[in-house]
Amino acid sequence: MLTNLHAKFNENPLGASATLLFLLSAAVVLSALGFEHIGGYKPCPLCLIERYAWYFTLIASVFVFMGSKSKSDGGYLALLLMGVIGVWFLYNAYLAGFHAGVEWKWWAGPTSCTGDQLDKLGGGAGGLLDALTKTKVIRCDIAEFRLFGLSFSGYNFLLSLLAGVIALGTWLMVALRMKNSCPR
Repeated sequence: MLTNLHAKFNENPLGASATLLFLLSAAVVLSALGFEHIGGYKPCPLCLIERYAWYFTLIASVFVFMGSKSKSDGGYLALLLMGVIGVWFLYNAYLAGFHAGVEWKWWAGPTSCTGDQLDKLGGGAGGLLDALTKTKVIRCDIAEFRLFGLSFSGYNFLLSLLAGVIALGTWLMVALRMKNSCPR
């Protein structure tokens, strides 16, 4: 079975990696939405930003897969898109790592989601009290959940790094194959 998978990957590495990234993205997005809507864990603003790479990859990986089947310029566009996916995931790993550091209090997070909101609520003592009862700030500096010492952002860091390595590794391998197969 492994030899069959290996043969399929060698036959169409862009398509195989696009499929893998699609499945990984679907699992991450469904897990995040499940924890949010079923488990009741509300995402902070950084969590929501960190989801963009996963949402993008759900769509982009379909185009990479379709382009990988193309014998014309679609292969080059699929390769370019795979590179974009890889770079975005490395940036997402940076964001998730930054977020995890904020949760561990290694550095300060953005003031918009670290509980420093009182100056924006205003309106005198009565207005402040009224605003506090109506305003729900989901804090970026408090981990809502940890498993084996890692929070959601810690797992997002690891998975984003993995996805970035898969995408950029595939991009490099296919780019080198294309370069070597071009007539000189």
